[in-house]
Amino acid sequence: MTETSILQLEKVVKRYEKKVALDRVSFSMEKGSIFGLLGPNGAGKTTLIRIITTIIGADEGQIYIEGEPLNGEHPAYIGYMPEERGLYKKMKVGEHLMYLAQLKGMPKLEAKNALIKWFEKFEIQDWWHKRVEELSKGMQQKIQFIATVVHRPKLLILDEPFSGLDPINSNLIKSEIYQLHEQGTSIIFSTHRMEQVEAICEHFVLINQGKNILEGNVKTVKDSFKENIFEIVFEGVLPSAFLERINIIEQQATQIRLKLDNSNESNSMLRFLMDNSVKIVAFREILPTLNEIFIKQVNQSNE
Repeated sequence: MTETSILQLEKVVKRYEKKVALDRVSFSMEKGSIFGLLGPNGAGKTTLIRIITTIIGADEGQIYIEGEPLNGEHPAYIGYMPEERGLYKKMKVGEHLMYLAQLKGMPKLEAKNALIKWFEKFEIQDWWHKRVEELSKGMQQKIQFIATVVHRPKLLILDEPFSGLDPINSNLIKSEIYQLHEQGTSIIFSTHRMEQVEAICEHFVLINQGKNILEGNVKTVKDSFKENIFEIVFEGVLPSAFLERINIIEQQATQIRLKLDNSNESNSMLRFLMDNSVKIVAFREILPTLNEIFIKQVNQSNE
């Protein structure tokens, strides 16, 4: 446990009869970070979130929030937006949000003032007296997001927050996530969309079959899985001596993708080409995507 951790899990186990949903899961999340919780369907992500939010208890292991063992006081400091939204369809939007805010311990006047600001920010002032069932799915998602963050949680857990949103509203919610992050909120982002994790998260943990199988900084992990694959866009004719000594993955008229034995060869390769009158238009190393790493690690853990 470090003073900079907001969340620490140590060998957490959860069993359902004969099935082990979580098998000694351990990881640490730094304060103020955006942390990806990844895994295929059935990996144990939802069970883990339910334990962190005290909806269910762990059978073994320890969980700490800011150094304190997880207890009944901590849910007041956590905001959780589940993938399956949980709004009461017959209630009016303003009434519903007031009720949820007060459940999180907000005084009535403070809750109303905070909600008014959110309604103004999202330009939805005329929704206050509408029933939830009158809103589209995307509109309901925005209401659910407000319900999740209105009490200013220290730890925010978002499970597929962009599901069902159009690009405009996705960008709106994404912008609010970044603002909360800048204000110091620690955010767990659970999704199966790896491109979203690469764009948003700094660190992540990947769990499969109830075990964490990979953890770390997104950039560092991608670097560790690189295979020395490079792409060159050029003008001119590639020398035959060059083509004979490299491992070509893909070749087009003015572009080639190749694999080197090690990345240190890249500089000498470029010098050789330029010395042979080949103009280099673009050159880049191809790093594996997080999705490729995800698939590789999950397949290996299933073997």
